[in-house]
Amino acid sequence: MRVISGKYKGKTLVGYDVIGTRPTMDRVKESLFGTIQNYILNSVSLDLFAGTGALGIETLSNGGKECYFVDNGPKIKKYLQTNLKSVENAIFLNMDYKQALNYFKENNITFDIIYLDPPYHEHLINYSLELINNYNLLNHDGIVVCEYVDEKINCSYELVKNKKYGDKYINIYRNVK
Repeated sequence: MRVISGKYKGKTLVGYDVIGTRPTMDRVKESLFGTIQNYILNSVSLDLFAGTGALGIETLSNGGKECYFVDNGPKIKKYLQTNLKSVENAIFLNMDYKQALNYFKENNITFDIIYLDPPYHEHLINYSLELINNYNLLNHDGIVVCEYVDEKINCSYELVKNKKYGDKYINIYRNVK
């Protein structure tokens, strides 16, 4: 698995084969980043269930200002730290997603792009979206990218795009408030 474009193009990412990770396939990343490219330049982003960090690293590779990577999986931590070596403006927080969202609220950190790709079987997207909205963590005109399999999403943000890739869906929401 590699970074597909930008400054870090070709960088090999480790940990994609760890049980419990489901890396976003290159063709899906290519389509996704083609869709959100106008949001990336100088953005502050959050890769909330980071796993290998592929989405956040891709964002930084394509001109993002900084990215927070949040994951508390004990197996994936060392791989994510390895992937973030030599990646500028990457901030890793080894904590639970609820703790992280509260941390951002308490420290007045807001985002232009938020990636939500939690473990599918835990159905955490709706609760994550609720906290993001309640804590005002998404900037005006910011986007949330949700990757899921069978979750019915209820969201107060505007749906910009919904696309199916094999058995998974990607929804992109925009904060128009």
